[in-house]
Amino acid sequence: MTGRLIFEILYITMQTFLKKFSASILAVAIVVLSFGSGIYIGRSQANALIQTPPSVANGNVGKPTDVDFSLFWKAWDILDQKFVQTHKVGTTTDQDKVYGAIQGLASSFGDPYTTFFPPTEAQSFQSQISGNFEGVGMEVGVKDGVITIIAPLKNSPAEAAGLKAGDMILKINGTTTQDMSVDQAVQLMRGKKGTTVTLSILSANDKTAHDVKVVRDTINIPTIDSELRKDGIFVIHLYTFTENSAQLFRNEIQKFVKSGSNKLVLDLRGNPGGYLDAAVDMASWFLPKDAVVVKEDTAGHGQDTVYKSFGYNIFNKNLKMVILVDEGSASASEILSGALQEHGVAKLVGAQTFGKGSVQELVPLTADTFLKVTVARWLTPNGVSISAQGLKPDFPVAFTQADADKKQDPQLNKAVEVLNSQ
Repeated sequence: MTGRLIFEILYITMQTFLKKFSASILAVAIVVLSFGSGIYIGRSQANALIQTPPSVANGNVGKPTDVDFSLFWKAWDILDQKFVQTHKVGTTTDQDKVYGAIQGLASSFGDPYTTFFPPTEAQSFQSQISGNFEGVGMEVGVKDGVITIIAPLKNSPAEAAGLKAGDMILKINGTTTQDMSVDQAVQLMRGKKGTTVTLSILSANDKTAHDVKVVRDTINIPTIDSELRKDGIFVIHLYTFTENSAQLFRNEIQKFVKSGSNKLVLDLRGNPGGYLDAAVDMASWFLPKDAVVVKEDTAGHGQDTVYKSFGYNIFNKNLKMVILVDEGSASASEILSGALQEHGVAKLVGAQTFGKGSVQELVPLTADTFLKVTVARWLTPNGVSISAQGLKPDFPVAFTQADADKKQDPQLNKAVEVLNSQ
């Protein structure tokens, strides 16, 4: 395997880096763009592995010997004889029933990222891989069984509409999201520039939901910027882990070194992740060669993989570093933060991260259908499952709407305090 894209969830847009569709992780971001931890697809990507379709010549391939399928066929026969169409336009074909059965099988595992794509959805999904840059500009996932916003992109329609990390999406254009997979939610939210999608949103401290109308637009995905503060602290803002973000990060590290400062803040708040390789490369600036960055655990279903530092390791113990994280920090953000936290390089300040640490694989069933299956999970160097609970900051600090309204940043203020006290 050459790489992973960490598609863990979905952005309502599409990224250019998804164009390289080879064989690694969820390089299939999806219109509601997803970078997190996901599908096998290319050395630079981390989330979507496309395999050769298995032979379907033998209809009994994969059939378990200890399962009685008579109940299924009995239900099939009853539905054929008794079901009366009341509202759906058109008819349900036998092939539609088969697709529905496979979708039910996939959903029975209780994993929102394991799903079946029949022909129409598969074609749409693949077209998104080739690059669709229109949408609302946010990443979504499932948290506690609810479709949840991981992070809106900077300067996106989602951000302009006031959507925030942690907001729960209860309905999409009037359709309830209860028991809905991430991919189904993405299908409903995607659309052309200038069109509107109405989301029923329940925010963290609200008791009732409210509707938010978001006008889709062309999404320009920001990557990185930096500043040297008057107090001598260097701040790097990293918004996504794109294909070229490792090189861009290298440039910012050079600026940091030339600044003469030894105090660094890496702001990963609202960063939903992206390319695994980028996270490993960035960690390598701070870790010795072969230090573990992240582990990929297949729970015995395949070969586990350990991703290690390349050993650039240009900083000494004089470096003082803080990483800012929040509920919108996911996937590659959690991998980088977890590695530097556990190796004692950086302290984490902010809120507990999203907790998106699973890997999906795309497995074609036929030429025009495929399964997306969760095949592994990410573990920190110390073996902590990122998906289980996310990362806990060393210094928990809330960032409220009142802080935003006053244009205050208590999390950054705490980071400055931590750096100055070291």
